[in-house]
Amino acid sequence: MNLIDVKNEWINELSQPLMIAGPCSAESEAQMLETAKRIRETNANVSVFRAGIWKPRTKPNGFEGVGVIGLNWLKKVKEEYGFKTATEVANAHHVFAALEADVDVLWIGARSTVNPFTVQEIAMALRGTDKPVFVKNPVNPDLALWIGALERLLGQDIKNLGAIHRGFSTYQKTKYRNNPNWQIALDFKSQFPNIPMLIDPSHICGNRTGLADITQEALNVGYQGAIIESHCNPDEAWSDASQQITPEVLAELIGNLKVRNSGLAGFDNEMGRHRTLISDLDFQLIELLSQRMKISEKIGKLKKENDIAIFQPERWKVITEYANQKAKETGMSHEFIEKVFKAIHEESIEVQNSIMIDRQ
Repeated sequence: MNLIDVKNEWINELSQPLMIAGPCSAESEAQMLETAKRIRETNANVSVFRAGIWKPRTKPNGFEGVGVIGLNWLKKVKEEYGFKTATEVANAHHVFAALEADVDVLWIGARSTVNPFTVQEIAMALRGTDKPVFVKNPVNPDLALWIGALERLLGQDIKNLGAIHRGFSTYQKTKYRNNPNWQIALDFKSQFPNIPMLIDPSHICGNRTGLADITQEALNVGYQGAIIESHCNPDEAWSDASQQITPEVLAELIGNLKVRNSGLAGFDNEMGRHRTLISDLDFQLIELLSQRMKISEKIGKLKKENDIAIFQPERWKVITEYANQKAKETGMSHEFIEKVFKAIHEESIEVQNSIMIDRQ
């Protein structure tokens, strides 16, 4: 069997779209129960309660999770409020402890997905389980690693599989904590439409702004649900406080989501996919243009310090020749490419001119 043959009928037993929510980290029994209670009372369409029991940290000496004791709190959440439960596992020890505590849904985190040895260890520990196992995309934009992680699980006779799109790390500072890079996630979805895909807007955004937009965008292109961090007191959370929301805000977010199930669902999904990719590329263009103008600022300072004129005819000649070359290579209109480069060059001159004026 390969991934394309996996049926994944298990997801039909859960609410649609599948909503997984709960705190980034389990901190105390009281925190877990209060969060679960308020999620239940809001009547949000949440069927699985999540909490991090073990937390991989970038640097040592940070909060790395409460450990096994937190699994008992997950049990209480299940017993008192009827949620299925979910947590991340990062090694065989985590797997054995989570299975013994009867956690219903497991996921492999982005930092684990990037390491085939770690994924293989987890897969072997999970061998033959019928519990759903999700795999988050690796921290770096590598589709093959993501697919390979799921194939390792399937190789251990684990057939209830899912994927979580949580964005990709970048050294550049952008409005996202992790760039969505929709192209990679949608390439995965195109190859394996049978594997349920969830969005993780909390880790993509890194804050409370944009969670609803990212979640809606994912549903528009056929994702099956979302995993969202919710805490009874987000500002006091021990980890990722800025991206967690209260159960009441969570309920409002979920209540405003629109699921596309019309007779034109195929057309809508395809159109949504193309629009999402265009938005993604537009975002990257803006980020690149922003970086380019910052370099123009540095050039402006250098020109001012060395009494060099802003406009350099030789440079514009190079730009126009480059535009002609790229037009031929890409098959795009020479006029269009020249317009774009001319607009960028004119803005660069404006940026440098403003620096000259400010420094006089």
